[in-house]
Amino acid sequence: MKTRFDAIVVGAGQAGPSLAARLASAGMKVALIERKLLGGTCVNTGCTPTKAMVAGAYAAHLARRATDYGVRGVGRVSVDMKAVKARKDAIVEASRNGLIDWLRGTKNLTVIKGHARFTSASELSVGDTHISAPRIFLDVGGRATVPDYPGTHDIGYLTNSTILDLDAVLERLVVVGGGYVGLEFAQMFRRFGSKVTVVQRGPRLLPREDEDVSEAILDMLRSEGIEFRLEAECISFERRGEDKVVSLDCRQGEPEIAGSHVLLAIGRTPNTDDLGLDLAGVKVNERGVIEVDDGLRTNVPGIWALGDCNGRGAFTHTSYNDYEIVAENLLNDAGRKVTERHPAYALYTDPPLGRAGMSEADARRAGHSILVGKRPMTRVARAVEKGETTGFMKVVTDAESGKLLGAAILGVGGDEAVHSVLDLIHMGASAEALRRSVHIHPTVAELLPTLVAEQKSGE
Repeated sequence: MKTRFDAIVVGAGQAGPSLAARLASAGMKVALIERKLLGGTCVNTGCTPTKAMVAGAYAAHLARRATDYGVRGVGRVSVDMKAVKARKDAIVEASRNGLIDWLRGTKNLTVIKGHARFTSASELSVGDTHISAPRIFLDVGGRATVPDYPGTHDIGYLTNSTILDLDAVLERLVVVGGGYVGLEFAQMFRRFGSKVTVVQRGPRLLPREDEDVSEAILDMLRSEGIEFRLEAECISFERRGEDKVVSLDCRQGEPEIAGSHVLLAIGRTPNTDDLGLDLAGVKVNERGVIEVDDGLRTNVPGIWALGDCNGRGAFTHTSYNDYEIVAENLLNDAGRKVTERHPAYALYTDPPLGRAGMSEADARRAGHSILVGKRPMTRVARAVEKGETTGFMKVVTDAESGKLLGAAILGVGGDEAVHSVLDLIHMGASAEALRRSVHIHPTVAELLPTLVAEQKSGE
């Protein structure tokens, strides 16, 4: 027997539940299918749990620095990882339960537990259940990429998901990957008390960032005792007793690193390989990413792809924006396009990196003649007062039109302050508009107008 719906949403990450509820509230009969946990990566193995643990690591770090603020009697700081994990688990459970209650109370919405597979362009099977709809939306997310390095499957590696299940301080953690996920976990576990080494195949960390940002973050993390092995071109793994040995081919340093644990953090793989997309005729690229147009439609009429699996953002906020684009286009004929949004994201080390719009390198590659304003956090009163002066802030402007192009704020509050620039970029505003604005003192954002006034040629 086949059940027919007006719309089917596959995957309950950031886009899926909101889209399902929006369509249901518009009077459609909607099915939401999830094979594992409602909330997707963000709630269960991404933003929510990791930022909860980052907060614990920050508390430990600040306690160790208590004497810097004139606070005595703190004593030797230790970390109870069972308590850290319990706090994280409670936050995740509350978030997930809130989502469950909301969906259960939504009229016209049926939540189906199971693994969905296409049987045709308009039909899906979920176990023994067969359903169909003229509109199908894929929000299936992604998972940690597991590289095919020699010995990978012999050592018992960790991923961003499985490392969250640990309830003890790791003795020696080797993080393979110098990207956003790897660096957040590296600093986190160093502050929990682990010895940490980061292995990066390329010559620098965070290759999508400007070199000054990469260098500043490298120096920042080294100052906390994290070791780095860059240009590790030939990585392999081997188990030796209790140790997990990572072999390297680096220009400097020892050829091997022995760790008690190895975290693989080299990227994400979309969950598209077991959906039967070939039976629906949906095109994917060589990495398994579903190809979509500006309205997030696939090549098959009636099928859309949202979130991590479409390769158009891979962040919680971009996934949610995908939902907004699809819903408003479908229900209100709004004509919204994914290309209308500007890049924006953060690296949640401490201090964080907030990024909006173009980097310097992006702007040059796009042919802009640019002006750059830059100021170290040592010259930001709020940072000095808080005793957190690591990093710098930078704004990039088109020299000819005067339009704001981008910003990078590596420093305390950088993930919040950067929105001052992001909103103006979205509006197509000029740097002069930012220069004339009056911001609150003392804040990090108050220096953004001054930063614009101090811009110099960046050609």
